[in-house]
This record gives sequence, C-alpha cells and structure tokens, in this order.
Amino acid sequence: MTKVKICGLKTPEHVETAVKCGADFVGFVFAPSKREISIEEANLLAQYIPEVVKTVGVFVNEEPERIQEIASKVPLDYIQYHGDETNELIQKIGLPSIKAFSIRKVEDVKRAATFDVDYYLFDSPGTDFRGGSGQTFDWNLLEEVNIPRKKVMIAGGLRADNVAAAVTLISPAAVDVSSGVEVNSKKDHTLIEAFIKAAKGAIS
Repeated sequence: MTKVKICGLKTPEHVETAVKCGADFVGFVFAPSKREISIEEANLLAQYIPEVVKTVGVFVNEEPERIQEIASKVPLDYIQYHGDETNELIQKIGLPSIKAFSIRKVEDVKRAATFDVDYYLFDSPGTDFRGGSGQTFDWNLLEEVNIPRKKVMIAGGLRADNVAAAVTLISPAAVDVSSGVEVNSKKDHTLIEAFIKAAKGAIS
C-alpha cells in the first residue's frame, strides 16, 4: 500500500486528523513559505504524533548546523532537502534523507540517480517558493528513472481526485501533498481524509 505524507501542517487539530486518517509521514516546513513554522511550534505538534508516523523537516539550502539543531530538538525522523543541496552535503549531515527534485524534463529525472538518499521526491517546479505550486508534472517522465520504486515519492498538484491515477501509473513508495488538502491556504480536515483514503485505496 502506498504511504502518504501530509506536509505543511501547522495546528494540533490538523496533525491529529492526519494521524487518525492514516498518514505515514507528517511534514513541517522550516524554510521560507506560507507554511513555515518555528522549532517551538514543531516541537509542540510532534507531541501529537505517534512513533509509527514519521516526522519530516523540510529545508531549503539551510546551514548543516541548523538542520542538526532542529532535527534533535523537534525531533525529526527525516530531513527533506528541497533546495540546491549536493549529495556530498547530504552525506556529510548524515541524517535519514529525502531529496526533492523539480521535474521539467527527463534530464531532471536522471539527475536524481546521482544522489544516495533514503527517498527521492519528484515534484513540480515551485512558483513563489520551492515546491508547493499546486501543479502536476508529466508523470510519464519517471519511466526514465533508474531508482527502485520503493524509494520514490511523488508530489506536485496531487489531490483526492487524481492521486489514485498517480499511484496506479507510477507505483511510488509514497505520495506527498500540501496545497491539495487546503482551502484558502489552510489545511482542511475533510480534504486530508479524502486524500489519504484515495491514495491508500489505489491499486499500484
């Protein structure tokens, strides 16, 4: 069954909804974004997350020392690198890792194979910020990726009405959503539940 990551959570109520409905990963954004939160806020939210649900911190070109500090204080299970981080930097930091790749063309997909991370997150190019554009990319480009599907995560424009198609076509380890479960830029309980049901009910 495909796993689900709900990203950009900012309130205990929405974290509890994600956990109750079966989310496998909960993402906190520590980079410039309308979903950015502080260490203190993330630490509070983490108290509502059982051990079976993994916490993910999203960073964009952050200093290694800052990443290490936040990872230990929240704490975080995975670091999501959503900027221009190199494979060398990720290995130096040495924490469980998710590397995001903005996909425009097949070369972007092939570049992912030069990294050694726990998960490869294929996403749409951002607009004002990295990621979070609410737009899909051409999923067929992933036919060119030489990475085990058990390490592939998909993001970008996913919603309850299209996530099953993505799962069926790509068979990813996990799908990642943020704006697709929002109304007026705020998380919505009903949309979170519908997305998780659709993703986990799909046949990959």
